[in-house]
Amino acid sequence: MRSFRFLPALLALAATAGAQPADLPKTVHRVTAAPYDSDLRREREFYEVSPYSFSDDRVLEGAGIDVLPDRRLVISTRRGELWLVDDAFAEDFNRARFTLFATDLHEPLSVFWRDGWFYVTERSGITRLRDVDGDGRADESEVLTDQFGSSGNFHEYAFSSRPDREGNIWSALCLTGASSSPVPWRGWVLRVTPDGRILPTAAGVRSPGGVGFNADGDVFYTDNQGDWNGTSSLKHLAPGSFQGAPPSLVWWDRAGAELGPKPLTPSTGRILTDHLADAKFLPPAVLIPHNRAGRSPTAIAFDTSGKFGPFGRQLFVAEHTFSQITRIALEKVNGLYQGAVFPFLSGLQSGPIGMVFGPDGSLFVTGSARGWGAKGGKAFHFERIRWRGQIPFEPLEIRAQPDGFVVSFTQPVDPISAANPGSYAMEAWTYLHSEAYGSEELDRVIPTVAQAIVSADRRSVRLVVSPLTRGHVHELRLDGVRSADGATLVHPIGWYTLNEIPVR
Repeated sequence: MRSFRFLPALLALAATAGAQPADLPKTVHRVTAAPYDSDLRREREFYEVSPYSFSDDRVLEGAGIDVLPDRRLVISTRRGELWLVDDAFAEDFNRARFTLFATDLHEPLSVFWRDGWFYVTERSGITRLRDVDGDGRADESEVLTDQFGSSGNFHEYAFSSRPDREGNIWSALCLTGASSSPVPWRGWVLRVTPDGRILPTAAGVRSPGGVGFNADGDVFYTDNQGDWNGTSSLKHLAPGSFQGAPPSLVWWDRAGAELGPKPLTPSTGRILTDHLADAKFLPPAVLIPHNRAGRSPTAIAFDTSGKFGPFGRQLFVAEHTFSQITRIALEKVNGLYQGAVFPFLSGLQSGPIGMVFGPDGSLFVTGSARGWGAKGGKAFHFERIRWRGQIPFEPLEIRAQPDGFVVSFTQPVDPISAANPGSYAMEAWTYLHSEAYGSEELDRVIPTVAQAIVSADRRSVRLVVSPLTRGHVHELRLDGVRSADGATLVHPIGWYTLNEIPVR
């Protein structure tokens, strides 16, 4: 996690413009609109949100969260605690009961349960704890690793995944102060083996907010806007990859020869051209447009129960500053992940940091706003989200085509409105890739939707679009599309990151 930004857009623009190389285009599109404003009433028609009502003497600045096999939850907090939660699946969410399991941990932002142990990611490593005598409190702890590196700077957050298929934990370490790497392995992703060895895996991380898997077992993390991140994003982690922020490259030679030669330091100011100069640099899978779709992404989760609506296998990403959850549909084109981010659910009480699905399809969210600020207004929160059983009319996916996009929907569309090119509107842009703090929207393009061709089953529409701009975010508005029974889309917008254009 990082400190959140509330500087005026003009200051960010001045910093961005001053950092551009002289030979780069300086076309800037200032963002003046507010973030996408969801229809809260319509969202709640399809998803029930139950906030837990805390007593005045209870503070729960939740960060990590997991579900135990006995349907209890465990929550780690920014204040160094572990809490066990009983009855969180009860119909009345306020029946949930909290038991303090452990204290005096060092800012544990991730936690999971495995084989009787609670694995907790602290600032300098991973500790595991368990209750041996059965009194409901931790009485045995072991250090799995203490090799994360810590300088004492307040801004050295660490987030971890649950174990992968080999039992390894993927830990993403924030740069010191979100901008430097004075100690190993700040700005890296480490795999921590079951026996506690660290495997330096990927460099170039700036300020992660969460680490997780997609349905295929590939690993992703969220990175926040700032130095070397023109906007926040979801990034794919692969061994030996470079994620774009160079301060951590100082430790590359120590990481081991199996990672290959050190990546090139980015120098072109654009994500696409830096990637073309060095394939080790993996472009973000999905750019999350700043101040449109979000500002501070955190936890990553996906539903395996099939009980959370029509979005199986898609990723849900918590958004801290706007107190909401977005939805991401990914695809692979020419070997690279890319895809679209959509609004999903807004109106949470605070800034979500931890998120987990239960076996019944319930989505549990917890977080804190202390020192960071969040739209929800409360200092902390614990909430449960459940699908009501009715399918919302939504854009389900956007998939790239050689000449445009195919948009699929959760319900059949009205063929007249969906076949009208005037039902759609697009714009596209990219971001500066440099040490400047964030970026305005650059190199703006207004694509034209020339044709809209409805499929025979009325579940998808092929849009013929010109131009397609590789390396750009393509915003697609679908305000004119109606369902077969005349309904408007709950969220008639999506943002697709076009890293690669498919070949015919």
